[in-house]
Amino acid sequence: MESAVSPFHAEPAHEVPQNCSKFGVLISLEPSPRQLAIHPVLKQRKRRFLGTIRPSKVWPVIRVSSGNFLEMYDFMVFGYYAAAIGKAFFPSGNPFVSLMLSLMTFGAGFLMRPIGAIVLGAYTDRHGRRAGLLLTLGLMSVGIFSIACMPGYATIGLLAPLFVLVGRLLQGFSAGMELGGVSVYLSEIATPGHKGFYVSWQSGSQQVAVMFAALVGVALNAKLPLEKMTAWGWRIPLLLGCVIIPFLFRLRRSLQETDEFVARKHRPSAPEIFRSLTTNSWIVVIGMMMVTMTTVSFYMITAYTPTFGDSVLHLASKDSLIVTLCVGASNLFWLPIMGALSDRVGRRPLLIVFTILMLVTAYPAMRWLVGEPSFSRLLTVELWLSFLYGSYNGAMVVFLTEIMPIDVRTSGFSLAYSLATAVFGGFTPAISTYLIHRTGNRAIPGLWLSFAAACGLVAALLAKPHNAAIETGRLATLKA
Repeated sequence: MESAVSPFHAEPAHEVPQNCSKFGVLISLEPSPRQLAIHPVLKQRKRRFLGTIRPSKVWPVIRVSSGNFLEMYDFMVFGYYAAAIGKAFFPSGNPFVSLMLSLMTFGAGFLMRPIGAIVLGAYTDRHGRRAGLLLTLGLMSVGIFSIACMPGYATIGLLAPLFVLVGRLLQGFSAGMELGGVSVYLSEIATPGHKGFYVSWQSGSQQVAVMFAALVGVALNAKLPLEKMTAWGWRIPLLLGCVIIPFLFRLRRSLQETDEFVARKHRPSAPEIFRSLTTNSWIVVIGMMMVTMTTVSFYMITAYTPTFGDSVLHLASKDSLIVTLCVGASNLFWLPIMGALSDRVGRRPLLIVFTILMLVTAYPAMRWLVGEPSFSRLLTVELWLSFLYGSYNGAMVVFLTEIMPIDVRTSGFSLAYSLATAVFGGFTPAISTYLIHRTGNRAIPGLWLSFAAACGLVAALLAKPHNAAIETGRLATLKA
């Protein structure tokens, strides 16, 4: 009986080139053009190796991620300039009180996320991914305008902080579905075997926003003195966000509905979606715990870094913003790599490994940092935390889409993510500031990170995706 011939079988040669053995047999693992012509599987594998995103998919990824960029850019700017915003809208004789009021307003936007996740998520699961994403972009635009153009407390009194709070709540309401909508859209347009890589660009667009906001901050700090930055300079990044809104609308309007949604014969009504969410409440809780690791670590190493560097470590504002810029670049580097790796080895192994690493290293790293604060130590610690965050989140986001039932995929994902952000992540800057103030321990944010990692570890052990192949990393092979 003749044995099957491997696509990488040896090929005889008449001349002995440098990559051949002395017996004239090719030893290179690179398939020849003849082999590629004979074996279609080799063609497909070569296409995968040369590029994971098909050219026809590049623009849809950019279009859908554009609104996610705006959402995160606005949130980052508010976090970066929390102290200046506090002085403008929440004046107080005590700088700590002013800063806390500003950070609590920053966190208040996250309280609306679960409501937005349910309401807007149900709308998207019924009317389509494109319709929901256009609606959230419109709501976000109103929110950013209301904060960027609002007169300060000295001009209109109590109306100023009230309107800023309303603007933040509106932003939080729209953001409740934005992230879930983008993640689900990317998962539904992904090519077979590359879902982790595609969905990682949801978080990737957020890192571009982090870097862009940090670059704007560095440029403004170089051009404007501290007094002018505190008085009015902090408005410039927000106004810049307003300027790019028409361009983002143009990108989103050109989105096509996903084939998976169009193919669905049943479009659940709002009551059906709510009942399904209630039935699958345990999955939502598991998803919430899983996201806790992501959202706490993200806001710790991005939004809180400038405030921590300035107010706690007493480093120069420029140094803190440069570190934040490097963190954004590091996140952007690791997210797609680990998303692609999760397509090969499975989601769960990555989730377990990196939650354990965060659990055991976060507090010692912070203790080392505050022992002798410096730019180099802050950069080192933040890049380590960035590696853990990017590696975990590259697998986590796509895993969260895979554990949700398809009928409530957007609303379930968004609700789990929003609850974690509202309860834990969004208030990370405020909680860290309060814990440092109460205990006098400047490294205590490391314990907060360890708590979040413990939540992620438990969830990673309990979560069960619908496709068992995801567990073993065989998804790409099965779909080949």
